[in-house]
Amino acid sequence: MDPKALYSLTYGLHVIGASNGKINNAQIINTLIQVTSQPLRVSICINKNNFTHELLKQSRAFSASILEQDTPLNYIGSLGFKSGRDGDKLAGLKWKKGQTGAPILTDYALSYLEVKVTGEQDIGTHTMFIGEVVAAEVIKEGEPLTYAYYQKVKKGTTPKTAPSYIEKKEEKAVKMDKYECGVCGYIYDPAAGDPESKIPPGTPFEKLPDNWVCPVCGAGKDEFKKVA
Repeated sequence: MDPKALYSLTYGLHVIGASNGKINNAQIINTLIQVTSQPLRVSICINKNNFTHELLKQSRAFSASILEQDTPLNYIGSLGFKSGRDGDKLAGLKWKKGQTGAPILTDYALSYLEVKVTGEQDIGTHTMFIGEVVAAEVIKEGEPLTYAYYQKVKKGTTPKTAPSYIEKKEEKAVKMDKYECGVCGYIYDPAAGDPESKIPPGTPFEKLPDNWVCPVCGAGKDEFKKVA
């Protein structure tokens, strides 16, 4: 079975915002689905270990920001590979408080929904939250960021707590000059360079600037190890 077949599923990457009234948090998901139209309801799946899960259990409400295709990898990484338990993930980002009390993130957002949770389903490692949409707004027109585009074009990686995460088997790399980020699993391939950071193809890892950081999670060069 080839797990990469799942990359072609047509779902997007979105930001889920949640708050318990004192602490605001947000994370990236790829599981937002419309389930009914009358009433208008959607569902999301959140890992039970995530801080967002804890806040959703308390608040019973969340926001969902639909990201545009040109969303930078480092923005996705800052919300997808860090925990709100370790610090304020919303610091420095554009957001506003919604009518449900959940934070609505507006950076790179085409539109957003506000949702009140009406039910949930335990599905093992995750909980599926089902909710009714109580507010929605279009911010701007554009092409939404799909999971397939994130994987195939942006070369993004997937957190271990994501429903779509598939553990990689140890593989021998053909080229010994590729380097893997020890934080998020991003592979720096000199043949591709790093377009997000304007690093041209053909740039060896050793020639990257000292202040270069992982385009996904922001880790420094010292967090990278040569792919064996």
